[in-house]
Amino acid sequence: MTVTRSVTDPIHVKDVFRSYGDVAAIDGVTMTVPQGALLGLIGPSGSGKTTLIRMLTGTLMPTSGQIHVLGEAPHNFQRSTRERIGYVPQDFVLYPDLTASENVAFVASLFGMFWWRRRKRVREVLELLDLWQVRDRLARNLSGGMRRRLELACGLVHEPAVLFIDEPTAGVDPLLSREIWEEFRRLRETCTLLVTTQSVEEAELCDHVAVLHRGRVIALDTPEALRHGIWGGEIVELITERPVDAQALSTVPGIARIRQTGPRTIVLVADDAGAASPRLVDAVRAQGSGIVSVEPYQPSFGEVFAAIVERSEHERPADEAA
Repeated sequence: MTVTRSVTDPIHVKDVFRSYGDVAAIDGVTMTVPQGALLGLIGPSGSGKTTLIRMLTGTLMPTSGQIHVLGEAPHNFQRSTRERIGYVPQDFVLYPDLTASENVAFVASLFGMFWWRRRKRVREVLELLDLWQVRDRLARNLSGGMRRRLELACGLVHEPAVLFIDEPTAGVDPLLSREIWEEFRRLRETCTLLVTTQSVEEAELCDHVAVLHRGRVIALDTPEALRHGIWGGEIVELITERPVDAQALSTVPGIARIRQTGPRTIVLVADDAGAASPRLVDAVRAQGSGIVSVEPYQPSFGEVFAAIVERSEHERPADEAA
């Protein structure tokens, strides 16, 4: 994914640093989010995700570097620009003694919506998030999933052009998490989204993924490009008739990497899987076995994330790794 800035890109970050004393929370981040894209900012707790979100929304100043959201630096947002930005923090506070519709209407009033537009917009977002039927239910009586969707409705009510969402699925069961991400994908029709998460498997639901590690963006691309690019070749899974020594196959010409995942199962990276297959057959036969199948292998994004982090650690300067 390119980081070249376009005038139509709603989010642009260049060489941004944020330090707390001697600790660099954000260390030279550069990235661009195109119009109408869903970018997942993936990283473990403490990697700098929330710090970056706070700088993008203007609640925290960078130590150095440039940030532009909707064409303006966040600390200099005009009121009209700030009203086009939505933010749903991880710990969104709903008013438990207000109904679902009253919570959304209250947030809308903070953005100065007149009552006639406010009433129409409240209904639109509640229907969008399948909450209209519980509009008169107190927030404290909503299920956990409904409260999550209500928080999102509050972030959407003022029709933002850019929406920042921090850890939306923390503590949420996998089924509800999937529903929330499907909703994010639908929202791309009306806004650009940047969503932070610790769940690497959710990365596959994004248009683009930025992997944040130790305050640095160590990878930035589409999920598919990250999956294919990290190993530098074609990934195949080899199943043999009997157990074989996988390391003995690493000498086969055209094999870049090899990993044994089971007594008869081997995952390998080949420069050209088609060309390497006959040589693999011969090498396996030399060990007194045969091949049951050779199939393309689709690594999970958890495996992709681990490989990206491992590569980043190997590339770190010695003085930093110490």
